Amino acid sequence: MAPDLNKASGSGSASKNEAPVKAPPSKKKEDKKDEDLSEEDLALKQQLELYVERVQDPEPGIQKLALESLRQEIRSSTSSMTSVPKPLKFLRAHYGALKEHYEKMAESDLKKYLADILSVLALTMSAEGERESLKYRLLGSEGDIGSWGHEYVRNLAGEIAQEYMKRQVYTLKHYYAFWRIALKKPDVSLYYSDYANILVFVRLALSFPLPPLWLFYRLTEEAPTHDLIELVQQIVAFHMKHNAEPEAVDLLMEVEDLDILSKHVDKTNFKRTCLYLTSAAKYLPGPDDLVVLKIAYEIYLKFGEYASALQIALFLDNSQNIKQVYISCDDPHQKKQFSYILARHGSAFVLDDDISADDVDREVLEEIINNTKLSEGYLTLARDIEVMEPKSPEDIYKAHLLDGRASAGASVDSARQNLAATFVNAFVNAGFGQDKLMTPPTDSSSGGSGNWLFKNKEHGKTSAAASLGMILMWDVDSGLAQLDKYFHSNDNHVIAGALLGVGIVNCGIRNECDPALALLDDFVDKEDPSVRIGAIMGLGIAYAGTQNEQICSKLSGILNDAKAPLDVIAFSAISLGLVCVSSCNEEVAQAIIFALMDRSESELQEPLIRFLPLGLGLLYLGKQERVDATAEVSKTFNEKIRKYCDMTLLSCAYAGTGNVLKVQNLLGHCAEHLEKSETHQGPAVLGIAMIAMAEELGLEMAIRSLEHLLQYGEQNIRRAVPLALGLLCISNPKVNVMDTLSRLSHDTDSEVAMAAVISLGLIGAGTNNARIAGMLRNLSSYYYKDAPLLFCVRIAQGLVHLGKGLLTLNPYHSDRFLLSPTALAGLITMLHACLDMKNIASGKYHYVLYFLVLAMQPRMLLTVDENLKPLSVPVRVGQAVDVVGQAGRPKTITGFQTHSTPVLLAAGDRAELATEKYIPLSPILEGFVILKENPDYREDL
Repeated sequence: MAPDLNKASGSGSASKNEAPVKAPPSKKKEDKKDEDLSEEDLALKQQLELYVERVQDPEPGIQKLALESLRQEIRSSTSSMTSVPKPLKFLRAHYGALKEHYEKMAESDLKKYLADILSVLALTMSAEGERESLKYRLLGSEGDIGSWGHEYVRNLAGEIAQEYMKRQVYTLKHYYAFWRIALKKPDVSLYYSDYANILVFVRLALSFPLPPLWLFYRLTEEAPTHDLIELVQQIVAFHMKHNAEPEAVDLLMEVEDLDILSKHVDKTNFKRTCLYLTSAAKYLPGPDDLVVLKIAYEIYLKFGEYASALQIALFLDNSQNIKQVYISCDDPHQKKQFSYILARHGSAFVLDDDISADDVDREVLEEIINNTKLSEGYLTLARDIEVMEPKSPEDIYKAHLLDGRASAGASVDSARQNLAATFVNAFVNAGFGQDKLMTPPTDSSSGGSGNWLFKNKEHGKTSAAASLGMILMWDVDSGLAQLDKYFHSNDNHVIAGALLGVGIVNCGIRNECDPALALLDDFVDKEDPSVRIGAIMGLGIAYAGTQNEQICSKLSGILNDAKAPLDVIAFSAISLGLVCVSSCNEEVAQAIIFALMDRSESELQEPLIRFLPLGLGLLYLGKQERVDATAEVSKTFNEKIRKYCDMTLLSCAYAGTGNVLKVQNLLGHCAEHLEKSETHQGPAVLGIAMIAMAEELGLEMAIRSLEHLLQYGEQNIRRAVPLALGLLCISNPKVNVMDTLSRLSHDTDSEVAMAAVISLGLIGAGTNNARIAGMLRNLSSYYYKDAPLLFCVRIAQGLVHLGKGLLTLNPYHSDRFLLSPTALAGLITMLHACLDMKNIASGKYHYVLYFLVLAMQPRMLLTVDENLKPLSVPVRVGQAVDVVGQAGRPKTITGFQTHSTPVLLAAGDRAELATEKYIPLSPILEGFVILKENPDYREDL
């Protein structure tokens, strides 16, 4: 095209001769720069200058030719943009001249062509904040924006986001000004520029029953965004075609129009898109996070990825969405997999005829949801790994590895050490159905479990009898049969333990016959407080998350009983919180509130009073702003319990949300230096961990904040920090946290040391971590004369070897996406009890440790065939890799090893099938996974 332009340059010769006369000073500088250019670059520069000159020619034909040539040069250079392209570099000096010429041009297609070129030039030449690239794009032709290159499209998306935000603020300010005029307020100019009053204005506007419609009309006139949305549609289409789904989603979030996304996703990119949406939701404020997740849910449903849609429905805690997933799917095997996911989450979802019309199929699905096969699968794993042999507490203590003084500890407080051995034995042999203390063989010389039971004193017998329930956990038939003999005991403590044991056996298992309710119901109204507490705790553990109305009314009646002792009322409140966890049940909340208001001054000083606010908080676990009304009521409580209640409600309501503002709020409360009698800072510290545990980044930041609290906080804060660290890294022994807790376990304050020791057990729970086991052995030698601390060391040793290394306490599952509310509720209850270690956890209410059973789950992958029979297949197990936002099919695990199922999964591990013979029906290989044969698979010959 250059030769044509030179031929047609007669009319422009005068201006060509005038150019040196106009700017003689710059001639020398240009000559100097030109000397540094290669011949090829110099020729390109001169050619571009000629094009610029011709663009300003009065002849339209020459203008058009020059513009086409410029377009071609720029497009060919911006297609792969690793540095500033040469045409853009050489045209920098002419950008101002081209802009001036554009303003003088009459409206025509040529003016639009020039606007397109100016839009691209503005990519590198526009002043910051001017958004000239977008300005000229909107004025230009409606051609394909992708032809100008990725960098141009990316820059345009950024400017659209800024422009949209500016228009929104502009709209809001004008709406505010108009509203003031409508209310006949003269000081419009004052409020017009006052951003701080926007919220006041919104509240004011909403308070009027009928806003003038002309305001809304004027609002749309003032700052329309339809021109931006049209451009957004083009950009999103371009990004989705070129594997840039995250950028498309980010732009749509900025312009608050994610609904557009579903038109542009297809089978090739919907998984990457939804993965980005679900990951981004963790960092978005409400209600934007829910909007994003609902879009992902709809996309998954649209493309038949039902298991992933179900996980989002569980995250949203929406039973209608869960039902919709079941109804949308026609595959009966896929529905069985859904039921396994619901069972792992602890959901009390009820199947109806719409989901499965066939009674037999529905019965199979209900059996899976009711977790009746959990014990069988767990024992299959144990047999495969060959750990069925029962272990005694001595096998865990390994006292022979220590020096002589440790053995002397046994004589310090034999009853307390026997109690510790009871817990260790229960934790280590949990769910195995056999041990060496409570279920020895009948031909044993020890004479059965009775001997060990009566080596414990008073309330120690309660924990000893209940430990049998943990050993037989999830095996309802065998568990109830073996616990039956204790119901005929003359000792109320033994009966109380048996009642608690019934609850533990039934934990997480649903049954149409409701054996736990039938057995425990009569004992709730007995006179003896210990028996009542055993029955109440048993009901709370067995029916956690079920919202059983019969139990709610029964326990609510106890709260209203003026004659009931405080400990019975406290455990009733906790059990109500567990049964109705995350339900926002107003009747139960009211019962707990009245019980709190009725407490006398002396009762409010008791250690167990903390369970009433906690029971109230569990009702709103993870429900965020739905707690606001109850939080307002709590401000009327007695000042001794008011702040404790506020902190507990706040921390429970925002647990697992990662809400940064609430973490800052709690940190503010922890920064206050208060009197020693104040106890509300303990739950505030735990609240930081409960909220921040939602995602890895917040978790790491919370650990650092807790380190600062250790240095500068008061004593009651320092006592709670180890427990918060234990919750943040539960069943996930991070080295830095392990070192901090090891240091604190030697603290001069015994309460801090006890909390640190228990937390060492929590972070190593079910991992068999050798380093923690070694630390605890050394601590048992160090504290051999300190009975309470030695008790805590023993408990921690039992936790580290929980289920012989087959169990986890982590409430998160499905690749850390879903949080089980019942599991978290059990952990929180136990940690709140540990805030007053001497009076509750290591005092006479040590059986609160059994609340941990709510969080116990096998950390396994067990593959089954379509008939639900175990099927051994090769799988790769390795460290999970974050592949969010990566194009193509990147590797999701690293450093993997290949095993045959069933296999154990540690914290941060991920599994994938190592064979193409089978197709998993769940996108995440955890727990029970159904495999179906791949019809396209061919054996290699």
